[in-house]
Amino acid sequence: MTTFLLKNYRINKQYSLQRLPEKPMVINTINPHSMVVAEHDQQFRNALTNSDILIPDGIGIVLAARILWGERFQKFSGYDLHEKLLSELAKTGGSCFYMGASPTVLEKIKERLAREYPGIRMSGYAPPYKPELSDEDNETIIEQINIVKPDVLFIGMTAPKQEKWLEKCRHRLQARVMCSIGGAFDFYAGTIPHAPAWVISAGLEWLYRLLREPRRMWRRNFISTPTFMRMMVTHRLRKKVKIQIPVLLDQS
Repeated sequence: MTTFLLKNYRINKQYSLQRLPEKPMVINTINPHSMVVAEHDQQFRNALTNSDILIPDGIGIVLAARILWGERFQKFSGYDLHEKLLSELAKTGGSCFYMGASPTVLEKIKERLAREYPGIRMSGYAPPYKPELSDEDNETIIEQINIVKPDVLFIGMTAPKQEKWLEKCRHRLQARVMCSIGGAFDFYAGTIPHAPAWVISAGLEWLYRLLREPRRMWRRNFISTPTFMRMMVTHRLRKKVKIQIPVLLDQS
């Protein structure tokens, strides 16, 4: 898989995993908001940089790479990743485990999976709803996952909680692929409408979600997005200066 280095994040320009890996693999997503949050959260930053695969889940990442560096690749969201992995599991009749959301959401996911992918074995666990899970909570979750030993572990607790939890527990989890996909749980369950394909193709999913969830999404669009743009321009200018200084010295 080809990658692109954006600040300290090695982003995969395309997702081309043809089959599930033999060794455990962690997949996370990155978007402008998460990059801004990670600037002030070392644990979150470590979780992102330590990912085996880091995919661009945000049109802002795609546009920044294209406009400032001339790099071209497509947005690949947590929802896209979820669909891709389910398709892979369906080929072999594999198993998956959903960790996160509420019992109601997990039940809706189970019902839809049974209709669309009857060959996939699904388990799930709804963790306590609180800002930070206790050691006792973690032991229970890890035990539930390791009893199943799923081919794919989907984690949906919103960022940065899900990424930091996975970074902390990844070496104790018996799963082949572990990925943080956040809102994909609700999208697949149908509890929150997913943007239409034409909206996503037009790069307007952010606007669709803002209009539907203004109280939750306003901060990332009106605070994180401008901050991200400033970060990217500053980073690009610094890279240019580093390149130009030796040339100027050679000419003097």
